[in-house]
Amino acid sequence: MALHPQFPTSPYEPLVPSQRWFPADETLRSTTYDKLLPPLVAKIREGIWAWRQAGYAGASATSISLLRWWFERDHLIEEGDGSLSPFRYYFAQREAVESVIWLYDVRRARDKFDLLRFDASGAVSSGMFDEDWPRYVLKMATGAGKTKVLSLLLAWSFFHKLYETDSTLSRNFLVIAPNIIVLDRLRADFDGLRIFFNDPVLPSNGHNGRNWRDDFQLTLHIQDDVRTVRETGNIFLTNIHRVFLGDVSDPSFEDDDLRDYFLDPFGPKPVGGTTDSRTDLGEIVREVDELAVFNDEAHHIHDPRMAWFKSIQEIHHKMLQKDRRLALQVDVTATPRHDNGAIFVQTVSDYPLVEAIHQNVVKHPVLPDAASRAKLQEATSALFTEKYADYLQLGIEEWRKSYAEHAQLGKKAVLFVMVDDTRNCDDVGAYLEKICPELQGAVLVIHTKNNGEISEASSGKSKEELERLRKQSNTIDSLASPYKAIVSVLVLKEGWDVRNVTTIVGLRAYRAPSNILPEQTLGRGLRRMYFGTNARETVSVMGTPAFMDFVESIQSEGVTFERVAMGAGVAGRKDSLVVEVDVENPDKDIDALDIPIPRLTRRFHRDFKNLDSLDLT
Repeated sequence: MALHPQFPTSPYEPLVPSQRWFPADETLRSTTYDKLLPPLVAKIREGIWAWRQAGYAGASATSISLLRWWFERDHLIEEGDGSLSPFRYYFAQREAVESVIWLYDVRRARDKFDLLRFDASGAVSSGMFDEDWPRYVLKMATGAGKTKVLSLLLAWSFFHKLYETDSTLSRNFLVIAPNIIVLDRLRADFDGLRIFFNDPVLPSNGHNGRNWRDDFQLTLHIQDDVRTVRETGNIFLTNIHRVFLGDVSDPSFEDDDLRDYFLDPFGPKPVGGTTDSRTDLGEIVREVDELAVFNDEAHHIHDPRMAWFKSIQEIHHKMLQKDRRLALQVDVTATPRHDNGAIFVQTVSDYPLVEAIHQNVVKHPVLPDAASRAKLQEATSALFTEKYADYLQLGIEEWRKSYAEHAQLGKKAVLFVMVDDTRNCDDVGAYLEKICPELQGAVLVIHTKNNGEISEASSGKSKEELERLRKQSNTIDSLASPYKAIVSVLVLKEGWDVRNVTTIVGLRAYRAPSNILPEQTLGRGLRRMYFGTNARETVSVMGTPAFMDFVESIQSEGVTFERVAMGAGVAGRKDSLVVEVDVENPDKDIDALDIPIPRLTRRFHRDFKNLDSLDLT
């Protein structure tokens, strides 16, 4: 089904439930409804819409105060240069937050039997829920701002527990990432609690008679850097491996296989050497009396037999022994699916990729048209680069166009090549530098050797070099980084979420039974480069027939791809909107266009110059 004609293009406009995307094929809807639309979402959307229209009636005073502060006020945030700019949360972020608060605070849906009341499919049973504590899954397209949603719900839980006398929520939080790469991204927002103070998360002191900012006392513990753990007021930000059950070792740089350290959270792993840390974070979080769990990239928690789920379950059981329970579990992911493709039944909010693309929240994927694809041939060669020379050449040509376009705006476009075998990473990296002068010394290669070690080349790497490599991959957007392209096998499914990828070349086949990877694959290039604007941005996606079939399988979720002519000789196509001064027009006085913008003072400021003149009598 195409989006409703009245579906808004602005991501800030309210999304009417009756105008949201849903599967159009009646046969498809009746046979695989659970795989296309989360069964609880339709009724929850309608309930939240009515609740919002009624002014959040029935919610606690704390919840109402926070919701109105976040979503019904104008906000200004300070930019890096000290200037102030307006800020609003996307409606999708608002709806996700409202979904959790409405279910927990108003409808008191705190177990699987309560959630079953919202089933619109008639196909959900209590046996589909593996947990017996409150768990809400928020489905949000990659790039739609899941971390901001986590920060709002974390603050809500803290203040609700602090200000509501009968609250069963928590002021201790376990924020879990599936791997080190995702952890680095979360660390950038949570370190120094900056996301809570930079974004309008905390109301001003005095709002509705509360000292919100003064009362928000939290200590951040990152991985094994555990500071003084107080009874309440702790955020434990960690890789999932730190809270595995006791018979599972932590991953280490000394392990033979570093994939678990960087990426994979699957199964009862890792089993290599342990870290030299003496801090047992898993033991610490099992001893606190109140706790809420927030999972990022939570599609990994799709099997109750996995160590991730078992760890959370074991924490809950530990609390039951003290006549307490896990207060809340919130999972955020773009793809909450089981291995068979079925959506998690706990999904309570859904902002699909098709809607995010339409609203320019993410880039628009662009694919080569039939004529361009017909020119791509796999050569008969044992050499990987010779076999896929046409695909690599097309990727370079598309990247060159986007690089020149974005350079005019002071941005660096990045080329991302995915290969199917770790042995081919170095070969492709060297080949790109050979055939493209602009990429000489500018290709970052990340792969695993035969022993699993992540490396830029085939030589061994020390811990310090591996740390440097990870930093280089995370800072490739910066103009200070010398790299303009990245070749990888592992940096794919999640975590590596830089914003400047404009071209993706896929040289690998995907045969996973779940449909997690298509959106995750596109997700590496979906994040916008120009945040805060409504300009249309694109990411060019090309690759082998198997790769393209795999990517195009996401069309079952309503995503439509624009197909355009690509390659050398294609002129006149600008994928992104570039606004610039026409300096070549002889009738324009360029100097006269240089209008100075006045520097405004802050809206609020304190002046203590005349304190001596105060009469205190």
